Amino acid sequence: MSKILVVEDSRTQRYMVTNILTASQFTVTAAKDGIEALEQIGQACPDVVVLDVLMPHLNGYEVCRRLKSNPATKNIPVIMCSLKCTNADRYWAFKQGADAYVGKPFQPKELIETVQQLLKS
Repeated sequence: MSKILVVEDSRTQRYMVTNILTASQFTVTAAKDGIEALEQIGQACPDVVVLDVLMPHLNGYEVCRRLKSNPATKNIPVIMCSLKCTNADRYWAFKQGADAYVGKPFQPKELIETVQQLLKS
């Protein structure tokens, strides 16, 4: 079973995304901010990270940049998942190394298909 790390500061959003992925037979862990996410990844690398952009302490762009600049984590696929979904936001996410971008609100199928696609590549 593939392991997914959901990084989201909103308890409601974290719960929703976790439930969507768990219902699709993924093993899901969650972090409430970027610092907690990096700590968890340091202990056990997930197969995919679903990462919010706007978070306290360390935003999603910085977390993505750190993951992609570290040889030990650079190959972990990152899905940016945010309310910020203008073309400029998407551009900036991909510039940081994100592998996919899902704008909120999203349909559960869109998130699941994005995760599955990244797991295949």
